[in-house]
Amino acid sequence: MTSQQSQIAADVVLDEGAGGTGRRYVFSGVWRHETAEAMAAKLKRLRKPVGGQNEIDFSGITAMDTAGAWIIRRFINGIGSEAGGEVRFTGGGQRYIELVRALPTELRQPERDTAMSPLFQRLFAPLGELVVSIWTDIFAAMFILGSAVRGAQLKLGRHAGVSPAAIVHQIDRMGVMAVPIITLMSFLIGAIIAQQGAFQLRSFGAEIFVVDLVGILQLREIGVLLTAIMIAGRSGSAITAEIGSMKMREEVDALKVMGLSPVGVLVFPRLVALTVALPLLTIIANFAALTGAALVAWSYSGITIPTFLARLQEAVDFSSVAAGMIKAPFMALIIGVVAAVEGLKVGGSAESLGRRVTSSVVKSIFVVILIDGLFAMFYAAIDF
Repeated sequence: MTSQQSQIAADVVLDEGAGGTGRRYVFSGVWRHETAEAMAAKLKRLRKPVGGQNEIDFSGITAMDTAGAWIIRRFINGIGSEAGGEVRFTGGGQRYIELVRALPTELRQPERDTAMSPLFQRLFAPLGELVVSIWTDIFAAMFILGSAVRGAQLKLGRHAGVSPAAIVHQIDRMGVMAVPIITLMSFLIGAIIAQQGAFQLRSFGAEIFVVDLVGILQLREIGVLLTAIMIAGRSGSAITAEIGSMKMREEVDALKVMGLSPVGVLVFPRLVALTVALPLLTIIANFAALTGAALVAWSYSGITIPTFLARLQEAVDFSSVAAGMIKAPFMALIIGVVAAVEGLKVGGSAESLGRRVTSSVVKSIFVVILIDGLFAMFYAAIDF
């Protein structure tokens, strides 16, 4: 054996006690990670249930790291718990003894609950968790909405007042920069509805009624609904990501330490910007959709632009325009509040941020569609 091999060699010798009442284990050599696997197997073979006192001698150990100490600690725990055996250290190696003693005396694996849950619990536990989650989200949304309104009232009484620069900046990001995609989407939607409507109505010789179809459907339902869905995916996700990243970097906590309200500083300008931008984007979407429908009706059905406009004026009244525009501020508030709630839920990991952004978009779109359905039933009930 070379000198290098002797430096890394580790060994343990068993010295039977008198009368078999105990054992003495003499450790020697270098107990490091290089020899950990081999020595763990040897110690496993030496560990047998023996009563009485067991002595551990570290006088022959020349070096030890954490891996070697863990192996010896596990071995000592085993012989100390089997058959009521006692363990004490003898000989030298005091610093190695202290290293081993510093490790936990019990290395138990966590017990797994293998018992099958009752069928009733497996069926209704997810439903109960969902109900609790919905109630928590509603409570958080009401808190954020109330805090934003209260913060605005408090700011109006101060010299600084509400910051118009922050609101204008958010309107530019959420409104002005969204005009191209909203215009293109609405133009294509109007064109598709007009083409499909004209194709179906051609069999009845009533292609002119495609103007009524597009006008009423776009102004009352499709315009504001699709615009809100696009804003939920575009601006709602951005709000969640921005607030969530600030939460991860503890900037939200820094605002609290500075005596500022995170809701007033971060959420309120975005809520105001969404409430202003979404109705304006809805108007742009309506014009774009009607333009696309007019062009398709002219090229596909031969309905001229003046005829289209005259028929549109007869088919659409003020209630059709107002029915869609009334929904826009409510949908804007819903998108902003849901996005803020999910952003403030972000933990300390990038995975948590991704989950919350996804949850924000899904929940916003779902609630927007739900509110649109409630408005439709309300309008039908009041004959609006």
